This record gives sequence, structure tokens and C-alpha cells, in this order.
Amino acid sequence: MSYRRVAIALLVAADFVGAAAAQDKTNESIPCAAIESIGTAEMSNDGTITLHLRSLWPDPIAEGELRYAPDDPQYEEIKQHLGGIAPGDTKPVKPWC
Repeated sequence: MSYRRVAIALLVAADFVGAAAAQDKTNESIPCAAIESIGTAEMSNDGTITLHLRSLWPDPIAEGELRYAPDDPQYEEIKQHLGGIAPGDTKPVKPWC
């Protein structure tokens, strides 16, 4: 299994665990649109975008790292989601709502 698939599986599993835990809490969850960041993105000099992502409240329990090289089929989608990014930049990653 590739590193990317492991990271995605980790984040998906954390989302399910977080949702189950949230049901046990009396506090209501924060709406997706109200969340400013789920991590950071950085672009290296060769154009590779690295996302450092974490699960959200309640009880952050997972972190993952995903890399997108310029030849990756999802590269432009990720770059657009970030609102653009240039080599050497680090930006917050908003959630996919």
C-alpha cells in the first residue's frame, strides 16, 4: 500500500472515530465552514506540494502528510483549493466542505 493510501486511510479512520466520539459528547460540533484550517501546505523548490493534515475537534487523534508532485493527477485541484501557492510558500489548508 502506498504512503498516500496509508495517510488517507488514517485520516478517514480518524474521521469515523472522531464522529463516533462526537456523538458521545454533549457539545455540538463546529460547522465545516467555520473551520479555518486543517493543517498546512508547503511547496518545495521543485513544485511538490506537501500537505500536513490533522483531524479536528473533538479529540484530535490523527495526523497525516500527503505529497503531490507536479505530474500528479490531483495537483492542480490541490493548488486551486489552496488559492495558489508558490515555491517556498507555506499556507493554511482550509477544509474541503
